[in-house]
Order: sequence, then C-alpha cells, then structure tokens
Amino acid sequence: MEKPINVLVVGGFGKMGKEVVNMILNSSDLKLVSVVDTANHDGYSLPDNIFIGDDLKEAIEKSKPHVIVDFTLPKFVLNNILIALQEKVSVVAGTTGLSLEDLDQIHISAEEKGVGVVVAPNFALGAVLMMAISKQIAKHFSEVEIIEMHNPKKADSPSGTALKTAEDIAMNLKDTPVIYDISPARGQIVNNIPIHSVRLTGLIAHQEVIFGAQGQTLTIKHDSYDRTSFMPGVALAIKKVVECKGLVYGLENLLEV
Repeated sequence: MEKPINVLVVGGFGKMGKEVVNMILNSSDLKLVSVVDTANHDGYSLPDNIFIGDDLKEAIEKSKPHVIVDFTLPKFVLNNILIALQEKVSVVAGTTGLSLEDLDQIHISAEEKGVGVVVAPNFALGAVLMMAISKQIAKHFSEVEIIEMHNPKKADSPSGTALKTAEDIAMNLKDTPVIYDISPARGQIVNNIPIHSVRLTGLIAHQEVIFGAQGQTLTIKHDSYDRTSFMPGVALAIKKVVECKGLVYGLENLLEV
C-alpha cells in the first residue's frame, strides 16, 4: 500500500474543520499531521503526534504536509493559500468569497510552484451533480432563478455554490433572460439570474434551481442535512490535488460529470 497523504487542516476547530479532522483521522490513506486555528481548542482532544498551532508557516515547517485543507473565513483564505504555495504545498480550499482576481493570482502562483490547488464552492457530490445538470438544462430554457438556504452564521451571501451555478448556467442559457423588476426583493442579479439567499437556524446547505418556460417549470434541488455530506468530496479533492498543477476551480472538474 502507498504511503498515506499527510494533511494539515487550517480552521480545524470550526464546524467544518472538525468534520474534516475526524474524516482524516478515520481514513486509511490520509494522515492528519497538523491543525492550525486561532480558536481555543480546550475540550477538543487530538492524538499527541499531531502538531497544533496558530501560525500556518510554522506548522508547515514542523509537520511537513503534502496537502493543506482550508476551511477558514474569506478574509484569510487567499493569504493562507499563498503561504502554502510559497512552501510548495498543495491546497484544497472550501472557503468561498474569492474574487476572480484572487483566483487568477492563485493559478499563476500554483503554476509557478508546480503544485495544485483545488477551490470548490461545494464538496457535496449531490450539489456538484445539481450544478452540472443545471448547466445542461440551461441549453433548453431561457429563464431561471436560484434560491440558496444556509445557517445564519454563513460568512458570505450569496453562497459560493449559487454564484458558481449562476456562472455555469449563464454560459449555456438558450437566450439571455430579461429581468423586468430589479428591486431588492428580486434578489441579487448575477449574470441576469436572480439569486435569493435565506439564512435560518436549522439549515445546513440547500439550493434550488428553478427553470421556467411557457406553461411549465423544472426544479433541481439539493439538500445537505449534515456536514458529513461534504466529506467524500473533500477526501476526493485531497487525493486528486497532489496530481494537479495550477488551479482547479470546482469539484466537477475532478469527477466524470
């Protein structure tokens, strides 16, 4: 059996970070070597051989990871990725909020260093399939709206998944949709597609893509009821990113969809 992939998790004491840490600890082909987080980790125990710290560069030097997984906040993720690339370590980032300019900078740096970066707005395989199917449906419809629903503590709105869905759909829409009402109640208009954001306690991650045409509608919906739904996609990205060079944006690019 090949040696396991050494993984460092940034934001490992957050809700998503803890799920990633637990997934890696229970994996036979991934090995957790370090957790980086500025949050207090009292009451959260990890094996003694795992380095715990709040400085990413120090953690890289001491734990020698092959891959860094980042589930922090939008204001930190770009700097974390650039630090990792400077050290020639591959990155899987689930933190959304990166601009097109940020993604270009990441791609250039990753190409220069000869390592891979996977940035995915959503790691749930069902959500990735929803996005891919919606992109195909768009060839036959001209009107579409997106409703995305998350917990109130989500850092960005609209969600990265909704923005990526709108971007992909816009490339394939049969005709350019006409938005007659641009009032705030119609949602945020992205590529001529209204996106409606709901933030409520009890929600995890949910999205509906509603297509309309004369006399009919077609709805594609995905629901994540638990953060464990993202873990197979995170594991896949960790295993694939070590084979990549440059930026891979979207988990669908690592799947046959």
